[in-house]
Formats: sequence, C-alpha cells, structure tokens
Amino acid sequence: MANIEINAEQKAALVQKLQVYMEQELDVDLGQFDAEFLVDFIGDNIGGYFYNQGLYDAQQLISSKIDLINESLYELEKPVD
Repeated sequence: MANIEINAEQKAALVQKLQVYMEQELDVDLGQFDAEFLVDFIGDNIGGYFYNQGLYDAQQLISSKIDLINESLYELEKPVD
C-alpha cells in the first residue's frame, strides 16, 4: 500500500480541527507542534483503517454500478429463435 499523503494545507486544516476539538471537548490546550505530532500519529497508525474502509465502500459502489450496467446490457439483447 502506498503511503497516505496529505498536502500542507490539508494538514494545517486537520491540525486546527484537532486543536479546536481538544479545547472544546476536553478543555485541553494543544499546541501546534503537539497537534501536528498527533495528526501524524493518527495518520500513520489509524489512517489505514479509514483508508481501507473507503476502498471497501468504493468496491461496493463499483460493484453495484457494474450490476446495473449488466442489467442494461441484458435488456438490449434481441430475441433469437
């Protein structure tokens, strides 16, 4: 599996969301460095679970779309004697 990479803008948004969450929900003031470290940890150690679930969801969606295409192709068949 390739590494999951996010750009600097996305990481900054994640860091900010984490800092806000920690402050509002846990009353913890999380500094920039600590928040970045935690985002990296989550991405490295937990992110794969979310990534894999996204793949499974995509597989199910593609499979259902292929089923619809197959049904549509079947409807195009001409009767033969």
